[in-house]
Amino acid sequence: MRDIARRRILLGAGALGATALAGEGGAHTLEPGAGGPSLSAEGWDADAPPALEFLTEARVQVHLPPLDVGLMSDGQRIIFLVKGGTFDGPHLRGRVVPDAGADWIRVRPDGTGLLDVRFALQTHDDALIYVHWQGRFWSTPEDAAYASDVAKPDDPPGAWRYYFRTAPLFETGDPRYAWLNKIVAVTKSRTGGGGPIHRVFAVL
Repeated sequence: MRDIARRRILLGAGALGATALAGEGGAHTLEPGAGGPSLSAEGWDADAPPALEFLTEARVQVHLPPLDVGLMSDGQRIIFLVKGGTFDGPHLRGRVVPDAGADWIRVRPDGTGLLDVRFALQTHDDALIYVHWQGRFWSTPEDAAYASDVAKPDDPPGAWRYYFRTAPLFETGDPRYAWLNKIVAVTKSRTGGGGPIHRVFAVL
């Protein structure tokens, strides 16, 4: 029964995301070439959920095994050092700068992972972007080993077995990407292929 209830919750979240992607909150749009988000009264509905626009998919590679700092009073500390990776999408593409960050994770006594991720991106046209995000990661005890196994082959259909969501914030001094400084983003993430895989969406 618990798995059925969990699937219903996830399906509901998927329906909400589909509604947002349909543009219910369409007064805000993203135009990176024109400086980023634009604001308009047309189509504004304060009660509608925010719209989401797909930015990029980041396939991050991490060094294995992670550093296990050990059990503290507020949970277990684990550090995944970022080895590199790539990102590609309609608004952002390039590489994850090698050895330029990490994911400092605290696993609470209830099994929930609290994520604190910081690293750098280099775009295809040589802009440097700093990204910092926090998030939550959890699964049932039965799926914990599968969920945390970043070395397994990428398995998108199996990602329903765990919850992995983050909220990245971008910073850059490059005027071509200054629009990133103005947005909030969220990810629908999964594990596999040597690290986390983050599908990044701008919240409009």
